[in-house]
Amino acid sequence: MITFPNAKINLGLNIVERRPDGYHNIETVFFPIPLTDVLEIVPARDGETTLSCYGNKVDCPPEKNLVMKAYRLLQERYSLPPVAMHLYKHIPDGAGLGGGSSDAAHVLVMLNRMFDLGIADANMAAMAATLGADCAFFIYNRPMMAIGIGDVLSPVDVDLKGKTLLLVKPPVGVDTRTAYSRVVPAPSTMDLARLVAQPVETWDGLLVNDFEPSVFAALPQLWLIKARLMDAGAQYAAMSGSGSTVFGIFNSDNLAEAAADTFTDCATFVLQL
Repeated sequence: MITFPNAKINLGLNIVERRPDGYHNIETVFFPIPLTDVLEIVPARDGETTLSCYGNKVDCPPEKNLVMKAYRLLQERYSLPPVAMHLYKHIPDGAGLGGGSSDAAHVLVMLNRMFDLGIADANMAAMAATLGADCAFFIYNRPMMAIGIGDVLSPVDVDLKGKTLLLVKPPVGVDTRTAYSRVVPAPSTMDLARLVAQPVETWDGLLVNDFEPSVFAALPQLWLIKARLMDAGAQYAAMSGSGSTVFGIFNSDNLAEAAADTFTDCATFVLQL
């Protein structure tokens, strides 16, 4: 069985408070985008579960990869037979796009189908949340308002159909733990669900990512990317998650592609929404 785990962007991101367990409560809208990895799962031939990775380099041993952790999670509960998993990485890592979380969630979905486990989406999402804060979102894989640590989800009304998305991933990364340590949590002053239901051209200046001020101060090239996207005609631009990807939403394919051509020192992805 083959599937294509997709990435996400964050539309707004409020860091509301630090929790006693060291995590942070947030408010954000997760929006799925058509930038994908490729994941194949087939029965193992030699009686041992394996994970083979291709494409972008994956800097962790197989047993520490979220894909293998997702398999082990179901194996412990349902005594699954061994499988061979093949993962082609195309979504950049450490980019605020949720690639690893998506891979893990899609493993759960695939195994549920392959072995007729009959796990309901809500139960699968609860299991996914134990693997990572935003893994649960990818079980539903539709625009969702997320609160808590990102695992309490509810449908949200946002329509970007017909828009063109430009992702710009510079050759620098942002450590998520460090990014959180530099933000002072505060109660949200914006109604995310209401804002994202409004036209995209009204979002600038209202729909904000609380990571941007401190991350941009440490990596001013990210601020410059955002400014260049707006100057190139984007209706809205922001950093996704804790970075380092910055995205622009365009009303025109030509504008997005022309803008992409100017970022010669970055990885760029032009996607139809």
